[in-house]
Amino acid sequence: MTLPLYFDEDTMRHALVRSLRTRGLDVVTALESDMIEQLDAAHLDYATQQGRALYSYNIGDYYPLHTLYLTEGKTHAGIILAPQQRYTMGQQMRRLLKLTATLSSQDMQNRLEFLSNW
Repeated sequence: MTLPLYFDEDTMRHALVRSLRTRGLDVVTALESDMIEQLDAAHLDYATQQGRALYSYNIGDYYPLHTLYLTEGKTHAGIILAPQQRYTMGQQMRRLLKLTATLSSQDMQNRLEFLSNW
């Protein structure tokens, strides 16, 4: 089973979500989860409660939030970050497929990954 994902408001492009689902990935979006216009910490907490790694373009907020969680002893289910508009939809899909096929939910616990590494 591959790593389940949660896409925040920035990353929930319908075509990308549909393409990943077609290839067997378990993806839910902020819209589907009724999480629109929530704070970043609320998105991260929701994803963690659902056992899903969070995918976002919001590096400026989630990178410090990851550090804060670790400093405070809080856990999260993983964060995957990518610079907005750096990758095409196809590049994002291929990199996310590789990442989710390689890392388990346990591997992603309290881990931050940059899509550029995949």
